[in-house]
Amino acid sequence: MNLRQKIALAALALVLLAGEAQAQDKIRFGKAFPTLFQFTPVDLGIEKGFFAKRGLEIEIQNFFGDAKQQQAYTAGAVDMGIGGGAGMGFIAKGSPILAVAEAAGPPLGITLSVWADTPYKTVADLKGQIITGASVGDQTEWMVRQLSILQGWGPGGFNYVPLGASEAQIAALKTHQVAAAPLDITTAVTLESEGQARIVVRFGKVIKDYINHVISATNDMIAKRPDDVRKFLAGWFESVAYLKAHKNESVALAARLLQKPEAIVSRVYDEASPMLTDNGHFDQKGLATIRDSLVEMKILETRPDMSKLYTEKFLPN
Repeated sequence: MNLRQKIALAALALVLLAGEAQAQDKIRFGKAFPTLFQFTPVDLGIEKGFFAKRGLEIEIQNFFGDAKQQQAYTAGAVDMGIGGGAGMGFIAKGSPILAVAEAAGPPLGITLSVWADTPYKTVADLKGQIITGASVGDQTEWMVRQLSILQGWGPGGFNYVPLGASEAQIAALKTHQVAAAPLDITTAVTLESEGQARIVVRFGKVIKDYINHVISATNDMIAKRPDDVRKFLAGWFESVAYLKAHKNESVALAARLLQKPEAIVSRVYDEASPMLTDNGHFDQKGLATIRDSLVEMKILETRPDMSKLYTEKFLPN
């Protein structure tokens, strides 16, 4: 092979490499909360190559709450993301997105927890006590009020006082300023294993018909890159299937991501992984619950037409 041929082959190799790099279409994917176990399928899919084999590069962006993520959608900073089912209320208010898959059903990832040295052992013990949460009108306030209704006390059986971030809620628990707080399962299990807190209620055990998390795509993404939306969801649900079939590997990955001991994440896996949906289809009873909760929490004045807030056309067959 002469020099000219070698140069030509080298040039061809560079072209092929460039074409391969360009074939990876980037999706900027947002997590409404960075530390939830049930959001880790996207990280697993990246590590196992489930998205890459479909020609997708996933860039993860973390937010602290659905409201912050909605701002990113509006600014065009993210293409797709995962957040709370109650966040569908933003769509009804005009957010430029559409829910494209149900990611998780009953809220197995949310607990009502108390500090370990308090006398509160049951829901009945908490009647009339102060229960904190993140903010007024969010899904955890709705769950707290729904729990009160289920006890036959009406929506005001607990004294709900929002305190913002989970760090503030935990500090209030520790100093006995509040009786209980709706902590995510990873935080609750960690504190319980350390002997600091005690789980009183697992909301997913009492609130059966619910959609805890949805995956959304921006209207721009849907209009211009529908095939990539479809590819992402195929990769996500392959990741979910892998997670459910390979506990040890999934726990090890999540432990690294969440910076928690594997023993803690193993418990979280057992409790939270069943909430992950296998195919993304929207549960109609869960949609009805979300619809009603949006009015009950005064996020919307009237019940929305839920069929306009989501689509199933991108789900894997």
